[in-house]
Amino acid sequence: MTMDLFAGLPVRDRARSIAWFTQLLGAEPAFFPNDTEAVWELREHGYLYVDVRPATAGGGMVTLFVEDFEQRLAAIVRRGLEPAVREVYENGVRHATFRDPDGNEVSFGGPPGETG
Repeated sequence: MTMDLFAGLPVRDRARSIAWFTQLLGAEPAFFPNDTEAVWELREHGYLYVDVRPATAGGGMVTLFVEDFEQRLAAIVRRGLEPAVREVYENGVRHATFRDPDGNEVSFGGPPGETG
């Protein structure tokens, strides 16, 4: 049985968030289910969305684990965003955290490897 995962982040301003997440993810939203949400398809059956919820905006955390960690981070930096935190854990796993305009954290993790 197929199961879709939708990970959502509360934001204050949809247009501002669409611009930032498009810069982070390198793609426009896949669809807009209503007037407050925007959805990016990250992989088959895996989605990240923003939803206008001012009262709780900025408290979200999402981590995306990717094999192409260094290449993905380099592409994000070329699009004008820098990670707020970048670290390598004792086991070699790499981790970088970006913060959207509201303070939500979107992190990328990667397997042990060159930290270039």
